[in-house]
Amino acid sequence: MISEIQLEQAMRHAIDLASRGPATGENPQVGCVLLDDSNTIVAEGWHRGVGTPHAEVDALGKLPTVDGHPDARGLTAVVTLEPCNHTGRTGPCSVALLEAGIAKVYYATSDPGPLAGGGAERLANGGVSVTGGVLRAEAEEFQHEWLTAARLRRPYVTIKWASTLDGRAAAADGSSQWITGAAARQRVHEQREASDAILVGTGTALADDPSLTARGDAGELMEHQPIAVVIGERPLPDGAKLRQHPGGLIEILDHDLDGALSTLFGRGIRRLYVEGGPTLESALIAAGLVDEYAIYLAPALLGGDRLAVRDIGAASMPDIRRLEIVGLEQLGNDLLITARPEREN
Repeated sequence: MISEIQLEQAMRHAIDLASRGPATGENPQVGCVLLDDSNTIVAEGWHRGVGTPHAEVDALGKLPTVDGHPDARGLTAVVTLEPCNHTGRTGPCSVALLEAGIAKVYYATSDPGPLAGGGAERLANGGVSVTGGVLRAEAEEFQHEWLTAARLRRPYVTIKWASTLDGRAAAADGSSQWITGAAARQRVHEQREASDAILVGTGTALADDPSLTARGDAGELMEHQPIAVVIGERPLPDGAKLRQHPGGLIEILDHDLDGALSTLFGRGIRRLYVEGGPTLESALIAAGLVDEYAIYLAPALLGGDRLAVRDIGAASMPDIRRLEIVGLEQLGNDLLITARPEREN
């Protein structure tokens, strides 16, 4: 019998294991621990990226075998996400656990995928004791971006802007380099690296000819480079920097935001970082398609009409879009405010 304290300790360890896997890509970060009847960890595993064994299979692979198969008879699996129930690049984890003889499975949150979900039911039908919801809130916050994308069937959208305290993103002549300091700009590069793709509109792409790469302090390319995505009706010229982007380029030659996000989700993009300028970002806010805001504030004033956000459909106070601050970070003399749409009660 496992106590609540022991179970929560095991789940927190599984979450820590999950964090060792890549945060980018279409697959979730998942961790798994296997316990014996004395609640001692006998094996553990985590998912290391697309095409590699899932966390449960990774853990099972560290057990002794019988007739060439992992022997998990009588063991308990503690997993951060409901074991999957479909065959993709790898087989179903629910079947792997059943075939290994697992006795009990505890998981934190259900898999919202229409194909991968249902593993708990399959295990229960196979005679395994299955319990969900263990440390659900902690696990869901850890996997917030991926779970949101999976549930909405579109990428998790983070929009970023840098502005003065009076909300200006550029001076009257259009210049904007640099509103914030070096520490804040480097933090942007870190957020780029943590994203699957970066989205800009054609106006920004044509006016600024950006590179949209993720770079280190010395200007070197970081290990992971997000895909560059440009949306709008005007194609980029042949010599545009984005055509040589190390992560690749996707051009979406229309203004259909819902369709664009659906297309990107179908291409495996789960985390989308938007640096598209006020027109694109305001359109995304107005359409209710923003999941997170990364707002860089510089202690400075510019005045004028170059606002970071334009019309978002809030004509009166009942239309105000309230946000919940989930992070506050000082970067040199600047602030990074991380916020999400306020949850409905």
